[in-house]
Amino acid sequence: MIKHWFFFLLTLPLWLPAQTVTISEDISLRNDIAYEILGRLKGQTLLFRDKSNEFEIQAFDERMRLSWSKELDLDKKRPEVIGLVPDKDRFTLLYAFRQKGDLIIKAHRYDPGANMTDSATIKNLGYLIFSPKLEMIYSENRKKALVYYVERETEYHAYMFDLDYMKLLWEGDLKLERFTFEDDYEQLVVNDNGDVFVVLGRNNSWSKREDPRYEVHVFDGNSGQLRQFDVFFGEHLTYDAMFTYDNTHHQLVGAGLYSERNRARAPGYFYLRIDPINPAAPDLQFHELDEEYVSNIMGKVNDGSKGLAECVIQDIALRQDGGAVIIGERNRVYERRMSGPVRGFYDRTVARAIVDYYLDDLFILSVHPDGTSHWQSICHKKQYSQDDGAIFSSYLLAKTPRKLRLVFNDEIKNDNIVSEYLIGSNGNLDRNAVMSTENQQLKLRFRDGVQITGNEIIVPSERRNRLKLVLVHF
Repeated sequence: MIKHWFFFLLTLPLWLPAQTVTISEDISLRNDIAYEILGRLKGQTLLFRDKSNEFEIQAFDERMRLSWSKELDLDKKRPEVIGLVPDKDRFTLLYAFRQKGDLIIKAHRYDPGANMTDSATIKNLGYLIFSPKLEMIYSENRKKALVYYVERETEYHAYMFDLDYMKLLWEGDLKLERFTFEDDYEQLVVNDNGDVFVVLGRNNSWSKREDPRYEVHVFDGNSGQLRQFDVFFGEHLTYDAMFTYDNTHHQLVGAGLYSERNRARAPGYFYLRIDPINPAAPDLQFHELDEEYVSNIMGKVNDGSKGLAECVIQDIALRQDGGAVIIGERNRVYERRMSGPVRGFYDRTVARAIVDYYLDDLFILSVHPDGTSHWQSICHKKQYSQDDGAIFSSYLLAKTPRKLRLVFNDEIKNDNIVSEYLIGSNGNLDRNAVMSTENQQLKLRFRDGVQITGNEIIVPSERRNRLKLVLVHF
């Protein structure tokens, strides 16, 4: 996923040329446990399918017709895929398997034809009584991949793998004191140099009566050696936050919503930039949101409370000048219990949970490199679904040198209108209808879509256990 976009501080016209929509044939998901769109490699769109005991690559041409499929040959000892890293002319699959009781992490590199061109053992973890949950994140330039797991919720075990040279760069362990995931964990970030930032939120409650702060542990990309620094938040608590790395300006960037004494609401937002080499003087700015802006997102609030509630930060789009565009979303989840009779030897009543998902307006906040406010906008939408994990809700973010494009379902139903917001560099919005899914047998998962060029996206449609790939050319 591209994390940088070139941002020109000019007033730009927003226009929508006629778009072309191309849809693949149905793909049965009856035996699949997961799939992932790898993007376009050498003119072919590649789809990875995990069928538990079989792993397959399918290729589609420019008209989304199936060109070929190929099964990937992994080690036979019940391999489990950790993650995939697609690049322009290759993709790398990282997986784990057991051999004589030892847990081994391995990587296979493939060309665009799914032919294996290289293989490497990343790490033999030896015999482990438990089966760790191995996870992976990779750098923006797709040259470094971090495999890690957490033991007893207090110890990080990290392995940095170089995807160019197919070798382990370093491994490191981090043991945390007085740590709980629910209260302290925020995020892991990897930069292009292979540095890893473990960001923890500490004392994020006034009941602790200590200074709230972010505690950042850094694994050095060359040696894996650890260092630490703190960012103090003064009188502010964190309501929600996200972190990323600006590889152009070599700074760790954080943005989010802050609270004061009432953590149920966020009266404003913050923006943080910090040089990891010289972290003593971070750029940290707090901005209170005006009441009119908040009310346009929240609607009428009768309890007298002020600020945003039930909102999350979804994206940070970095600007070329060192600023950023922060994208947040109103995100509400309600669980209710319904009673119903169950017939058996005895009539009895049981309760089952129904989960309602409301993903509504997007709030867009642009900040200058020094953290001062640039502009604010709101993208209105209303999305409701039930018992589906909200997989068809939210949006796909596509970036170009001149604008941001947010594409989403107007409603979560079978026959639906797909819309987009185009956001210019000055915050101006233009909303357009992209396509209709009426009579198309489509149900689009925009959060799992990928941007493949500046004006093309591919989105999976999943309906009745059938998958289609939808290519949209703007």
